[in-house]
Amino acid sequence: MSKRSEVIHIHADAPAKPVQGAPCNGCGVCCLAEPCPLGMVLSRKRQGACVALRWSAADHQYRCGATQGPWGFLARRWISAGTGCDSSLQALHPLNDNGGHD
Repeated sequence: MSKRSEVIHIHADAPAKPVQGAPCNGCGVCCLAEPCPLGMVLSRKRQGACVALRWSAADHQYRCGATQGPWGFLARRWISAGTGCDSSLQALHPLNDNGGHD
């Protein structure tokens, strides 16, 4: 199996992606790369950033827009909010991965 490389644009003030299994910190990496099952329904796609993802400037983190409003408790359950990072993606900063710089 070959490694797949994809560029996603993450807000400069977003926290660094936690290790898999650590508490979610709102880095947004997973939702920017591909939507979860609920996000697939909302986004009507299986790849690319989820349309429900929202940047919170006040909190300096990404939030799931589906968790807001009267049905938010169900959305939090469907996306497994609070269970920890389940993303195995590796986020590399373009200036820290030898992107042509010495």
